[in-house]
Amino acid sequence: MNFATFDLNLMRVLDAILREGSTVQAGKRLNMSQSAVSGALGRLRHSLGDELFVRHGNRLVPTDYAKSVELPLREELDRLAAILAPPSTFDPATAEGTFRITASDFFAEMLMPPLADLLRKQAPGVRAQLVDLVPNSYIDSLETYHADLALIPDQSIPDWTSSRPLFYSSFVVIARRNHLHLTSVAPGNTVPVDLFCELGHALFSPQGNFSAMGDAALAKVGRRRKVVMTLPVFSGVCRAVAESDLIALVPRQLAERVAPQMGLEIYRPPMPIDPPLIIAVWHRRSASNPLHRWMREKVIALMRLLNEGEQTAI
Repeated sequence: MNFATFDLNLMRVLDAILREGSTVQAGKRLNMSQSAVSGALGRLRHSLGDELFVRHGNRLVPTDYAKSVELPLREELDRLAAILAPPSTFDPATAEGTFRITASDFFAEMLMPPLADLLRKQAPGVRAQLVDLVPNSYIDSLETYHADLALIPDQSIPDWTSSRPLFYSSFVVIARRNHLHLTSVAPGNTVPVDLFCELGHALFSPQGNFSAMGDAALAKVGRRRKVVMTLPVFSGVCRAVAESDLIALVPRQLAERVAPQMGLEIYRPPMPIDPPLIIAVWHRRSASNPLHRWMREKVIALMRLLNEGEQTAI
């Protein structure tokens, strides 16, 4: 390929087909006819010396070569768009776009309702998506454009990402109202350690693990609890506890939000558990994107309202 004579507009066509898997949908994205997109694809195949896509049913499946250039190409197009964009003041009232957040369903309760109200009032053209937090793969989601922001416990992150602290969250014990084995413990008080270890527990674990932070804290005082069920979402944990004799450790903010409508009581755990710091993480390529910057600042501001007392000053 002679790069000096190569039509760089074809790169936008290649990116659109990679995104859409269809020349028809790529044409709609680019405001081009299907025949024009097909013609451009033919020139791309000739210039790059690769088939680029093979048909599989109604979709065009990228070849290994096309797949290998997908992310680098998208990054370069984003960088070029940022370079050529005229200076302007971002106006949320007229902005349009989609912002994807990867996080546990804790944030379905604690973030998405106030964010929905904020967007309705300030940015009606912006859509927000909460997508599954795939265990050990949130970084992949950021890198592959499947998420714009990850909300996760503090941990080591790659140097191509940026992060901001959000809030600390302590853990509390939840049990259904009028639990037969907790009649002697007033809500808000500490569950005796023997009873805590004797009762069956429901555990939040997207990975399906039977141990978590609560078990590590118990091990420090030489005790073990009885985890009899794991669920990948907090809503499932709370529902299981509300309709059984199970108990569970959940973040305090979530417990206080759902306890009244689900018939739950809240207690203190018998052992100290260091509250984890929750952080926001994003890819540095999006740092200067006006919509991304506006949305992440709004999310960070909303989530910092969950801070717990002076120990959470961050």
